[in-house]
Amino acid sequence: EIMHEASLTAGLVRKAIAVAAARGGGRIARLNVRLGALSHFSPDHFRDHFVIAAQGTIAEGAELQLSTSDDIASPHAQEVLLQEIVVEPSDPE
Repeated sequence: EIMHEASLTAGLVRKAIAVAAARGGGRIARLNVRLGALSHFSPDHFRDHFVIAAQGTIAEGAELQLSTSDDIASPHAQEVLLQEIVVEPSDPE
């Protein structure tokens, strides 16, 4: 179970970094994340995993806005969904 949670979190961090890069931005300032009802995450638990997964990346230190779903019938019930990302402008060289 821990491996699954760590891989879900690492996948979300990779996705956020890819989105930030596609926008030509710099550091990720904030992420809005929805935790599915069957994702096995509480907000605090996700936050702990995120801190580890984001370490040394442009997502490190990002503010997390977390919401949880209690809809076990949702097609996204087992997922951790990246709903919004706020990227700081990259520093001009």
